[in-house]
Amino acid sequence: MQGRRDIPLNSTGILQAEECGQYLKSSLWDLIITSPLKRARLTAEIINRTLNVPLVVMDELKEKSFGDAEGMTFQERKTAFPDNNFPNQEDGLELTKRVMGGLDSINQKYGDSRLLLVAHGAVIHSILTFVSNGEFGLGNINLKNACFNDIHFHQEQWKIKTVNQVAHLSSDK
Repeated sequence: MQGRRDIPLNSTGILQAEECGQYLKSSLWDLIITSPLKRARLTAEIINRTLNVPLVVMDELKEKSFGDAEGMTFQERKTAFPDNNFPNQEDGLELTKRVMGGLDSINQKYGDSRLLLVAHGAVIHSILTFVSNGEFGLGNINLKNACFNDIHFHQEQWKIKTVNQVAHLSSDK
C-alpha cells in the first residue's frame, strides 16, 4: 500500500504516462493540475511533453494517508489489520472534504478551462463517489492505473461522462 509514501514511478507507469500523452495530444487542454507526489507529478510531466501546457502542483490532490498500513503488502495488512481499520489513516470524510475543496478551488480559479487532473486512486474514488452520490465509489469500481475519468461542471453541478477508460493503454487491450 503506497498511500502518501513518495515513491517513484516505475517502468510500467512511465509507459502508461507516455500512452496517455499520445492519446491526449489530439485534444485541446489548457492546464494540467497534479498531486505533488513523485509518481503523479512525473506522470503529469510525461503527459505534458506532448501537450506543452502550464502545469500546476496542488497539495489537495495528494493520495490518502493509509497510516500504519503504508508500505505493507496485502497479506501483511490482512494479518496486522484483519478488519481493514488502519491506525493513523486519514478519515474518509476528511479526505473527501480536502479533495472536493480542492476541486471547488480549481473550478473557481479556472472556470471553463479544459483541465487534466493527475491524481491517485483514493483521491479519484473520493471525487467519483461524491459526484455520483456513491454510484461510482470504492467497492463499486476497480479503477485501473492511468485510466481516464471525464467529469464536467455544468449548471452548478458536477456530471460524470465516462469512468475508468483504458482503451489507450497497450497493457489493457
